[in-house]
Order: sequence, then structure tokens, then C-alpha cells
Amino acid sequence: MKHVLILIAFLFISQVSTAQLFQKEKVTYDANQGQGSTDNDLLRWGYFLGLNGYDFKFNYNEDLRDIYVNRGPGFNVGLIGNLRINKFIDLRLEPGLSINTRELHYSPSYFDGQDYKPSDLVREIKSTYIHIPLLVKVSTKRVNNFKPFIVGGFSTALNLSSNEDNPEDNDNGQFRTTTNPFFYELGFGIDFYLYNFKFTPSIRGIFGISDELVRDEDPNSPWTSNIASMKTRGAFLNFTFQ
Repeated sequence: MKHVLILIAFLFISQVSTAQLFQKEKVTYDANQGQGSTDNDLLRWGYFLGLNGYDFKFNYNEDLRDIYVNRGPGFNVGLIGNLRINKFIDLRLEPGLSINTRELHYSPSYFDGQDYKPSDLVREIKSTYIHIPLLVKVSTKRVNNFKPFIVGGFSTALNLSSNEDNPEDNDNGQFRTTTNPFFYELGFGIDFYLYNFKFTPSIRGIFGISDELVRDEDPNSPWTSNIASMKTRGAFLNFTFQ
């Protein structure tokens, strides 16, 4: 599914870009049936679909083997609210749902002197984020039918799969994370103006600010005692329709 979406997006963007860049006649489409008001509205709405890839950045207390993160592709869906500041700057709120699964693989060195089972070396972390970013979008001047931009800002999330308040910890096979992580985000994209809507592919990096690890009750836990901090980092590939 991931590769199919990427292929469709690539073919679509290639076709649109070729038409915009190489045809002799100037393109006058403006995503509002020729009425010319798409980018001039104070408030605009839309939705997005996309893919995500989440990772963790670890800082350690002792120099042991790194914890390996097996990353799988995830899915994004959400809404967009856009407030026009001026011709080149917009303020955006993009609440959405992001779903992803990561696996942590521990080295046996974390269990020196302790009995362990092979299953103790792997912990699965399922994340279901209600993700709420507040972003500033800075665009260039529109050229024919497209307009590049950069975007950045801060976000928070409600992790419905965090298990922060679960009394069971890794001794019972439960790896816990915090419910409300915080992030900053940076990215870029291109607005493509079509006759009935505006299509925008974008790539955005997400970087955790807060420590998301909930430590085990045992201060010498092999799963959490050597972790000084655990912060999410990842990337979004989103396709927006306005």
C-alpha cells in the first residue's frame, strides 16, 4: 500500500509539473473554477492523507549497545484550517490521527547476570496519536500553477496507546510511554493549483522535545534503567486537498 501511494503521487506530480513547466500557454487555473479567490480567502479548509515513519532517539546513562528500533510504516489522516496572514505567510492548524508501530530490540548485554527469555529482548510499542500541530507556512511567489513553501512550528499529541497509567510494567511485558509528548516540526512542499482544488504534497520532519519514557518500578530494570531520555523523531509524507 505504501509503495502504491508513493507511485500514484509521483506520477500525478510528474504529469502536473510537466504541464505547468513546459506548455507555452500560461496556466490560469486557480483551484476555484477560474474565480481567482483561492489564496485570498481569510480562512480555508481542507484535509490530508499520508504516510509516516516514526523512530526514537535515545540518550543513555551507560555505554551499552544501542537499542535498535525496528520502524514500520504508519498512516496519517486529518483536517486543515488555514488562516491567511498575508500574501506569503499562513498560520495552519492540522489536527489529525497518526497510527504507527515500533519494536525495540535489546542487546543481551542489558541482562548481564539476569535470567531472561528471548521475548524479553523485544518490546512492541503501538502509538495512536491524536496529533495537533500549529504551523507557520511561508510560501514563495506563485509561478503559473505551482508555489513552493516551507513550514515549521510546534505540536503536541494525545497518545491513546501510551499506557502511562497502567500499573503493570516491563516485568509483565508492558512497555509504557507518556500520554502527552511535545514536538517541533520542519518541512517543505509544493502547492499545485488545479481547476477544482489545490493539491499539495509535502514532507515534514517531527522531533520530540519531551522525554516519552515511563520508567519501571524497579530502578535497576534492564528495559528502562539505562535510558536517560527517549524522544520520538520521524517523518510525514502528506497529500493535502483544499
